[in-house]
Amino acid sequence: QVELVESGGGSVQAGGSLRPSCAAAGYTYTSSRYCMGWFRQAQGSEGEGVALLCPGYGRTGYADSVKGRFTVSQDNAKNTLYLQMNSLKPEDTAMYYCAADPNLWVSRTRPSEFRYWGHGTQVTVSS
Repeated sequence: QVELVESGGGSVQAGGSLRPSCAAAGYTYTSSRYCMGWFRQAQGSEGEGVALLCPGYGRTGYADSVKGRFTVSQDNAKNTLYLQMNSLKPEDTAMYYCAADPNLWVSRTRPSEFRYWGHGTQVTVSS
């Protein structure tokens, strides 16, 4: 079992930055053996896989909507995943969730493939 806890969301003005984090814990969790993803869900919209990081396998990926603005990273010593979000836009407003799965081939475009999920952290960007 893996537990994921997000934090670090908040409210900012357009053009600002936030860095949500996702702390992972569980007796089976080893950061190098899991793929991690950030997903977001805005009210009235379909969810979107924002970023993917598989640190033990050298895989990263981003949605086109955030490329060049968002960066996913992980502190292995702390078992914590981060999403550095710069140049935020009002359309980035959403609940942000992190997810984890030991399968190397999970895709951020197929969230159902991720076994473990956090409860989310809200990001609100005002114009």
